[in-house]
Amino acid sequence: MNKSILLSFDLEEFDIPEEYGQLLESDIKFEISNRGLSKIIALLEKLDITATFFVTANFALHNPDTIRQISKHHEIASHGFYHSQFCLEDLQKSKQTLEQITNTKITGFRMARLQPVDDEEIEKAGYEYNSSMNPTYIPGRYNNLSKPRTAYYTNKLLNLPISVTPLIRFPLFWLSFKNFPLSMIELATQLTLETDSYLNIYFHPWEFTEISQFKLPSYVKKDSGSKMLDKLEKYLTKLKNQGTFISISEFKHNFIQHYIKYRLPQ
Repeated sequence: MNKSILLSFDLEEFDIPEEYGQLLESDIKFEISNRGLSKIIALLEKLDITATFFVTANFALHNPDTIRQISKHHEIASHGFYHSQFCLEDLQKSKQTLEQITNTKITGFRMARLQPVDDEEIEKAGYEYNSSMNPTYIPGRYNNLSKPRTAYYTNKLLNLPISVTPLIRFPLFWLSFKNFPLSMIELATQLTLETDSYLNIYFHPWEFTEISQFKLPSYVKKDSGSKMLDKLEKYLTKLKNQGTFISISEFKHNFIQHYIKYRLPQ
């Protein structure tokens, strides 16, 4: 397969301060996410890059016109119904809500905070891929060092873990991008892309606006706003020379063809 770059954004109500004891009004949660989203959309348009947006149904219901507009140029996938609570019924409810708003088929799912959800339930709800697992160790969050590092099937559901480097499984996700030098991230990215032929990375729109006023750990607030946006532009500009940016649903289609041709017994 040609090298593919899967860039995604988890588009949700900005509720991370509530994990650290700061309650926020709903208007503020949506305002912060929308403010960062407008910057991200402008950057993607400037660089002519396709991305996938994992959207909570709650965010979409509060911003239907915005989500419809995004769906014209990028893939919309489900990020559950709400970001701070979940029940199994939300799998189907969020999918149906997003499909009604965008008038497109929703095939992908990512659970909030990358928490585990039964693959069978995800497939039963009508999804074709799940990108909810980070195959690394994050203290206090998860330990997935024994899980597959790259794409694999569970029945008919394609599981697409977040990218980590070979061997040491250094995670290539938003917190790493914030807290390590760009040169180190670029080197880790190149190694992973050369080894796996694809890259699955994600961010949140709220990272690209000013959040210093909120009660958050320094490693979450670091390099937010314009500094983060500038860093992302440099990173993506360099990545454009190393592979092709495609939606995750397009990657899934290509992966199936590759799987059938090279992995199934002839």
